[in-house]
Amino acid sequence: MNMIMALFPLVFLIGMGYVFKRTGFLQEGFWANSEKLNYFILFPALLFSNLSNVKLDLGSMLMLYMALIVIILLISMVLWALKFYFHIPVHRFGVYIQSQIRFNTYIGLSLMGLMFGTTGMQLFATIIAVAIPLVNIVSVCSFTQSAQGQLRFTLISVVKNPLIIACLWGIAFNCSGLLMPEGISQLLKLLASSSLPLGLISVGAALQFSQLKPDFGRVMMNSVSRLVGVPILTYFVAQGFGLAPLHIAVLVVFFALPTASASYILTRYFQGDSQLMAAIISLQTLLFALSFPLLMQLLF
Repeated sequence: MNMIMALFPLVFLIGMGYVFKRTGFLQEGFWANSEKLNYFILFPALLFSNLSNVKLDLGSMLMLYMALIVIILLISMVLWALKFYFHIPVHRFGVYIQSQIRFNTYIGLSLMGLMFGTTGMQLFATIIAVAIPLVNIVSVCSFTQSAQGQLRFTLISVVKNPLIIACLWGIAFNCSGLLMPEGISQLLKLLASSSLPLGLISVGAALQFSQLKPDFGRVMMNSVSRLVGVPILTYFVAQGFGLAPLHIAVLVVFFALPTASASYILTRYFQGDSQLMAAIISLQTLLFALSFPLLMQLLF
């Protein structure tokens, strides 16, 4: 599928969310409630539905997970080295870490479905199960100098994360060999079908372009690093691990995604530079529509 056409429904839904929020078409209370519904019910249903049916090839998947972990840790170590070299303050360093290793699950899963079908969505769901705990722990560690004692709280939060729980239950059900009753299967499909459109509209509602002006140069450099540099690094690391072509493509798409909107919430919680985080989230999401087709053309 042409990359522009693949991205069109995603960009359109994100744009809808931005317009709805700025014009007040939907009441302010809608956004918090819709995000809560999606986070605790709809998106977990989507993950469980995908993982309960995926054919797990543990040998090839293990190499995929190893490559994923190596890339996340490699990026984190480079950023930590830059932190000490340039004496980057903690309240900004946590922003930079999140901007390079966290990912927008709604955009990712939507894109996987459009590009690779059910197989791509299932692969992405298994990647999420590994990536979410790791990136959350690394993100919190990047704020630890100003938030001592919070790591234990975050580990508990990761264990309670509904997305992680859905992934683990989905894999467990898959391994059990049980057959899901048709009624429950259809219910999960109905719930799952609502998740991605609602999630993408919420992504658009969270964009804050007014925050770009104060640090535009720094935000632009950060966005280019994430949307171009990190995926190219991923491509070569994945090649080095000898991954299958589909696994390489899925991993590159994963690391080409803009950072998660939830990064803003974590940054505020740890008293980081939330204005900078909002600017980075907004610019990365905007530039993704341009960088992604070019990146796919370059690498594949």
